[in-house]
Amino acid sequence: MRYSETHKEETRAKVVKAAAKAVRAKGPEGVSVAEIMAEAGLTHGGFYAHFPNKEALVVAAIEEAFGQSSRRFGKMTAGLGSADALAAFVDLYVTPEHRAHPERGCPVAGLSSELPRQGRPVREAYERGVRSLVGRIAAWLPESTKDRESLAASIVAEMAGTVALSRAISDDDEAHDLLAAARGRIKTRMGIVQ
Repeated sequence: MRYSETHKEETRAKVVKAAAKAVRAKGPEGVSVAEIMAEAGLTHGGFYAHFPNKEALVVAAIEEAFGQSSRRFGKMTAGLGSADALAAFVDLYVTPEHRAHPERGCPVAGLSSELPRQGRPVREAYERGVRSLVGRIAAWLPESTKDRESLAASIVAEMAGTVALSRAISDDDEAHDLLAAARGRIKTRMGIVQ
């Protein structure tokens, strides 16, 4: 069978998307190459045509996960002013939906506790994604805000921490109350009144 010129790139993209979902759902140590390849509809044997090892796949998966989140939130906040974009971002991030679906959620909320046990390339990919997210939020903060990057990092930590904590709470009502309180608290802290 003759493949198109873009077949290898398309196949790799399919594997990376499956890996991004699996890594967010189960963590880097919780998934196997065979499982990811099967999820992509491929055999384990084809893995090495795309990646030298599992670590390289995890790096690509983390980069894809951050890219997916960035594109999703970018679409949801497109055309909004800074304050409205920040409010919409908080309202979309700190939600029962995000709590219920780590496999398509932000890698910060799902992977932060996993990363210290990973190698440098994986941690560096994660750090690049976090810096990008912090930069996006910092850009939405008023220019008069003192140390915007630091405040943005604090907001990311609070949002991701709240989502992660809500996932550990077995009582759905209690988890939803926690998320709602955090949304309000973050927006109040940022001076966002709605």
